Amino acid sequence: MLTRTSTQSLTEQLADRFAERIRNRLLAPGARLPSVRECARQQGVSPHTVVAAYDQLLAQGLVEARRQRGFFVRDSVAANGGPASSSMNLVVQPPPPQIVAADASTLIRGMFHRPSDKPQPGMGVFPPEWLESTFMPAAVRRVTSTKALQEFSLQYGEPEGDSGLRRSLSTKLGSINVPAGPEQILTTVGATHALDIVSRTLLRAGDPVMVEEPGWALEFARLEALGMRILPVPRKADGPDLEVMERYCNAGEGHKPKLFVSVSVLHNPTGYSLTPGSAHRVLQLANRHNFHIVEDDTYSHLAPEHATRLSALDGLQRTIYVSGFAKILAPNWRIGFLAASPQLVGRLLETKLLATLTTPSLFEKALAWCIDQGQLRRHAERVRLRLDGARGRTVKLALAAGCKLASEPAGLFGWVDTGVDTDALTQRMLDEGYLLAPGSLFHARRPPSTLMRINFATAQDATFWKVFARVRDQQA
Repeated sequence: MLTRTSTQSLTEQLADRFAERIRNRLLAPGARLPSVRECARQQGVSPHTVVAAYDQLLAQGLVEARRQRGFFVRDSVAANGGPASSSMNLVVQPPPPQIVAADASTLIRGMFHRPSDKPQPGMGVFPPEWLESTFMPAAVRRVTSTKALQEFSLQYGEPEGDSGLRRSLSTKLGSINVPAGPEQILTTVGATHALDIVSRTLLRAGDPVMVEEPGWALEFARLEALGMRILPVPRKADGPDLEVMERYCNAGEGHKPKLFVSVSVLHNPTGYSLTPGSAHRVLQLANRHNFHIVEDDTYSHLAPEHATRLSALDGLQRTIYVSGFAKILAPNWRIGFLAASPQLVGRLLETKLLATLTTPSLFEKALAWCIDQGQLRRHAERVRLRLDGARGRTVKLALAAGCKLASEPAGLFGWVDTGVDTDALTQRMLDEGYLLAPGSLFHARRPPSTLMRINFATAQDATFWKVFARVRDQQA
């Protein structure tokens, strides 16, 4: 909140707050700032203070004034020196604001540039205190205290990844019935890097790719950046909509999908998990129409026992298995991996070499020790137990705040219906210090939505839900 005891004036504090959000893309290009009157009411200051703060943002080139409409975050063209108005006529009653939806980079930047020190329900990660442990520092000390440290530090690592870690991963995959020898596994710089390797190996610009919808916004953005044609597949409780997939596959030459990207277990954002029947039909479709399947199992550490995975049923023939450890263990270790058929893994390795040469061995060796000693398994069990409690508390708070659950609560995320446009709600909640994940973010074409994704671990805060209910009711 703004404070009158600060060494900065209220005008400077307000201008700095908006400037930080704009630079960190928590306010997207084209987003409309609150009207002078509304901002003054929200911040408890005079309209004169708001006008002065907005003038500072104009002088810094961060916003532009549009006659009779208000102040807007400058787009990329204007920010790089394009024309922008420097004056405006103040409007006592401005028209309804143009809502610019938060994009994937907004949510990702929010992971690194938190809008406040409050719990952030829109985040996609566990709170840092949930991941604290004594065994991870011990694992690093164990690796760095050996004579081998100098040897593996002064030369490139194995192109496929540390052999000890790949053996550990092979055993771990065997426990969930995914058959992959160490020679079929490549380590990567996180699971996102693994997905990128697969895309760059199997696809060319313009290729059609089926992606579940709703789905993780980063995947839509990443594929679009590579020039792929996204084919949204509605995700249902038992799996992807097979009728929609069949229509895509029968669309004729030049339109048939080359790849299907799926989160089988604890789907983001709905929490759905694939059923065996649906899994078999997906694999039959892939064999009949000759496309590959990337199975993103990022949330495997939170999954129930005996969860259905396409890679287990298919034996990595048409499937490529992807996972990582950022969510459950150490976000900054940036360790992910993929497993594929012997026929395909060589091509994937070539793509990895072109992008990163090798991956750092130090943390890979430390992770192998965490897995082999059972530390990762016990840590994951503790996190799952803690998450179960948080999920129950968050659901009660969400229902008490007048929300509805759009899917059965499971895993890390809840898919919640707020009853109002969540793009507009997201911008208003930023002023309260909270970052939301609006429903439009999880669709390829970004349609307006009343849904939002919440993180059960960070949304069990009663204060957040009180603020949420107040802001939503003001918007309704």
